[in-house]
Amino acid sequence: MLRDRLGVSERWACRVVGQPRSTQRHEPKRADDDAALRAELRRFSVERPRWGYRRAHHRLRELGWEVNRKRVQRLWREEGLRVPQRKRKRRRLGESTVPAERLRAERPNHVWAFDFQFDQTADARALKLLNIVDEFTRESLVMLVARSIDADMVVATLERLVAERGAPELLRMDNGPEMTAHALQDWCVLSKTGTAFIEPGSPWQNPFVESFHSRVRDELLDVEEFSCLAEARVVISDWQEDYNWRRPHSSLGMKAPAAFAAEWANNEKLPIAA
Repeated sequence: MLRDRLGVSERWACRVVGQPRSTQRHEPKRADDDAALRAELRRFSVERPRWGYRRAHHRLRELGWEVNRKRVQRLWREEGLRVPQRKRKRRRLGESTVPAERLRAERPNHVWAFDFQFDQTADARALKLLNIVDEFTRESLVMLVARSIDADMVVATLERLVAERGAPELLRMDNGPEMTAHALQDWCVLSKTGTAFIEPGSPWQNPFVESFHSRVRDELLDVEEFSCLAEARVVISDWQEDYNWRRPHSSLGMKAPAAFAAEWANNEKLPIAA
């Protein structure tokens, strides 16, 4: 650089920077097998994209190459080979018929919201609850308790509920695998029920079931210890009946959800608080 910028001699430039002239004049010798080794490294990178140069060096030694690790590292970098950054996995999202963030229930059976809640029995085995609520009447329509609940069980539960109450116009839910499964999507099409999927990581777009979950957790799951699945089903069923018929709800004018729903059926002009 000194010679290019200032036009000085090689001797003067080497003396200034403290570099021997022999080093300056040294021409690096490239190994005769560099081309073959580079080709082998490129092939290895294609076959093993998640492996770096250290494993490449180990593999070359297994194949009989007499090459040290530093040389492999240098050629690996010169070839521009690197372990690609991990990409976020594609998440299957449900297709909404209406946007969830602006949806508001205007009558019974207009919008049902559902989600899952988890607890455990005294033996530390998992309990999974499927909770379905009517967003307008705030009724707890379903509190299904099992060790595990898949999409087929969700569909079977919805079918039994629809046989009793009729089909809802819309289902509000998140993008869990049970909700985006083809079984549930097919059921929605056949029952002519729309879907309102909340955005991933946005539980506030499903506020009614989240509020219900907080009541369940505070008044039931954090209070009761279940010895077995059967006991959990009995106790939770009793709590659900008490919630629907005897627990006053502030947004319903301090009426119990089932009582409010019964009054609405008799007089469809009853106001509901915001």
